[in-house]
Amino acid sequence: MRSILDETAKRLRCIGLFAGVVLAMMIAPNASAQTQPAEQKAAEAKQVPQVYETIFLTNVTQQQEVNDIQTDLRNMLPRAAIYTAMSQNAISMRGSEEDLERAKKILSELDRPRKVYRLTYTIIESDGGKPTRTEHFSLVVVAGGRTILKQGARAPIVTGSFDAGSGKSETQVQYVDLGLSIDASLDGERLHSKVEQSSQADDKTMAGVTDPMIRQTVLDGMSNLSMGKPIVLGTLDIPGTTRHEEIAVAVELVP
Repeated sequence: MRSILDETAKRLRCIGLFAGVVLAMMIAPNASAQTQPAEQKAAEAKQVPQVYETIFLTNVTQQQEVNDIQTDLRNMLPRAAIYTAMSQNAISMRGSEEDLERAKKILSELDRPRKVYRLTYTIIESDGGKPTRTEHFSLVVVAGGRTILKQGARAPIVTGSFDAGSGKSETQVQYVDLGLSIDASLDGERLHSKVEQSSQADDKTMAGVTDPMIRQTVLDGMSNLSMGKPIVLGTLDIPGTTRHEEIAVAVELVP
C-alpha cells in the first residue's frame, strides 16, 4: 500500500513540474511582447539622425498666430523639438529629416500671404435734400488687421488748477481729439467700421467756470465684405443743425 502512495506522489510532482514549465512558456512571450516595443522605440530613436534648422516666417507676424502655428507643429510632429523665437519671427526645430520636411510643408500651407483691401469711405452731407458736401477717405487694411485714420485737431481743455505751494497756481490741461476718426478692422469676411466726428460748440459757463461743449457723432457697426459695390453704413442727422449725413464704404482687393 505504501509503495502505491509513493508512486502516486511522484506522478503528482511530475505533473506539477510539467504545468509550471508550460505556464512559464506561456508568460514569457507576453512579457517579451510588452518590453519589446519600448526597447525598439529607444533603439530607433538612437538610430534616427537628428537635424536642426531655423525657419523664418514671412507673412505671419502676430503673437497669437505664431503660437497657433507652433501648437499645430507640436501636435503633428510629437517626436520633434520645436521652439519659437518671436523677436526674430522664426521657429527653431530639431528632429528627423522626415519631420523637418513635414514641418516645411505645414508652414507653406499656414504661412501664406494675406489679402490686402482698400476701403473707401464716402461721407455725403446734404441740407434740405440737396447735397452740400461730399468727402472720400481711403485706407488700406490687411486681412485680420486694423487701420485707423484721424483728421482734425487737438483742443486743450482745462480740467482743474491747484496751488503748487510756491505762490503759483498750476493748471491741469487735457487734450481732446476733434475732427474725423475712422477705425476699420477685418475679421474674415466681416468688416468692423467705427466712424466718429466731433467738433467744438459754444462754450458754456457753469459756477464761474467756462467749459467747452463738444458735439460728437459716432457710427459703429459690422458689415459683410462686398467687392466694388458701396455699402451704406448708416444715415444720421447732425445735432443742432438741419444737415443730414450718409456714410458708405466701398471695398476692393489690392492686387
